[in-house]
Amino acid sequence: MTTIERESMEYDVVIVGAGPSGLSAAIRLKQLDPDLNVVVLEKGSEVGAHILSGAVLDPAGLDALLPDWRSMDAPIRTEVKEDNFYLLGPAGKLRVPNWPMPPLMSNHGNYIVSMGNVCRWMAGVAEGLGVEIFPGMSASEIVWGKDGRVAGVVAGEFGKNSDGTIGEGYEPGMELLGKYVLLAEGVRGSLSKEVIARFDLSRDHEPQKYGIGMKEIWEIDPAKHREGTVTHTMGWPLGSNAGGGSFIYHAENNQILIGFVVHLNYANPHLYPYMEFQRFKLHPMVRDLLEGGKRVAYGARAISEGGLQSMPKLTFPGGALLGCSAGMVNVPRIKGNHNAMLSGKAAAEAAHAALAAGRAGDELTEYEADVRSGPIAADLRKVRNVKPMWSRWGLGASLALGGLDMWAASLFGAPLFGSLKHGKTDAAATGEASKFKPIDYPRPDGKLGFDRLTNVAYSFTNHEESQPCHLKLRDPAVPIAVNLPLYDEPAQRYCPAGVYEVIRDEAGTPRFQINFQNCVHCKTCDIKDPTQNIVWTTPQGGDGPNYPNM
Repeated sequence: MTTIERESMEYDVVIVGAGPSGLSAAIRLKQLDPDLNVVVLEKGSEVGAHILSGAVLDPAGLDALLPDWRSMDAPIRTEVKEDNFYLLGPAGKLRVPNWPMPPLMSNHGNYIVSMGNVCRWMAGVAEGLGVEIFPGMSASEIVWGKDGRVAGVVAGEFGKNSDGTIGEGYEPGMELLGKYVLLAEGVRGSLSKEVIARFDLSRDHEPQKYGIGMKEIWEIDPAKHREGTVTHTMGWPLGSNAGGGSFIYHAENNQILIGFVVHLNYANPHLYPYMEFQRFKLHPMVRDLLEGGKRVAYGARAISEGGLQSMPKLTFPGGALLGCSAGMVNVPRIKGNHNAMLSGKAAAEAAHAALAAGRAGDELTEYEADVRSGPIAADLRKVRNVKPMWSRWGLGASLALGGLDMWAASLFGAPLFGSLKHGKTDAAATGEASKFKPIDYPRPDGKLGFDRLTNVAYSFTNHEESQPCHLKLRDPAVPIAVNLPLYDEPAQRYCPAGVYEVIRDEAGTPRFQINFQNCVHCKTCDIKDPTQNIVWTTPQGGDGPNYPNM
């Protein structure tokens, strides 16, 4: 076994991920002490390249972090003017009035944004304060201290051959060591997953729950565009097959942000989330909006949906989990960016206090206390039963009972139903194929609906093909020997990028193929695979999607 020798650099704080939580932490650290050495590592080719969100932004996080952001030329200009909610049937719609909804569901004062562009702007603010930001640098390994703490990360390893051996021009990467390491990788981050398992951070917490969110940006007929309008739908086409819904946000420049979310606890392995999205666009309400327009971008990512019950312990020796690495999305509000920013700010304040006291490498217990008792918990506590209600009793009950529960929590400080549990993981929720009917999906017409590979081209995804496949199989035999006969190998369908295929030769013998070049880093495979045989790891830095303004 060859030992790889790496150079090292030391920092006060190492932050993995240049999303809203990581950048907020970096900014706050420099606000508190300009002399701190802070580095942010970003696996995308540039800041924002791997950021995908709806997004309607609640400015609460920015208000706390950068109170003067409105005078700082931030790309946050489209204030919500109209807020609509519909229940859809196959050919019709029912408008749900806003007045019965709890005040927390209102989008008044929120903004339609590209979070990719917001993060690019935040990165400029951070660099102006002296933060070092290294894009194109995947953090691929944890550096463990002799005392078992997280002491840093390995980043910037390039040039391995497809079989994992050292290639010509190999670069071993560097060890970036920190007195504290903040993991802000986003949903199902590979290092966060390792740390959660190593320190058993999910013990005494519910399993995390997830959704897969797919999004397209369209330029539409100016006559149909209503800047500042926010529309959400539930119901058709999912019906009883799965939970989920859609969003349609009218942004600037005659563009709409249209997306579809499918909760990953669905049982029918024949369900095809991507095709549910494409079918949704055939609804008369949506078709009328899109006809005459053109799609200009596509992407997908997983969404953490477990809420307060599923948020693991946030601290470990040497660091902490931030934002979606821990799961801070408010599911009924479809918002998590504000909580991500608040978590970054809170982690920075805890790290700064620890460093000022001469500490290093211990647990930032003050951060945990802040999150569990502060504005993040207050936001998530009011809605904690909506997702488990939906999972147990379906859409109708979650709307009625969930609404009552949120009203009670808003008015009296406590929900009616206590704290409901989620139960099994999304992978364990997958049923056997023989117990469900296959679903017939309409063929995409190339005008409103598109096949996966055509759409993936609009995510501008690229991976160097000579590198090792970053999608690992614990047992290469399982997809064909187990998943295919039992579950009709659902990886063929749950992946929104066409990464996984079952190919048959002339004799009809099946073979499992992984097209890792297509991967948009959504992590759905790592979450939904019923045998938990697929492990998502980081490819070399800079690879993956290159989202322009998602």
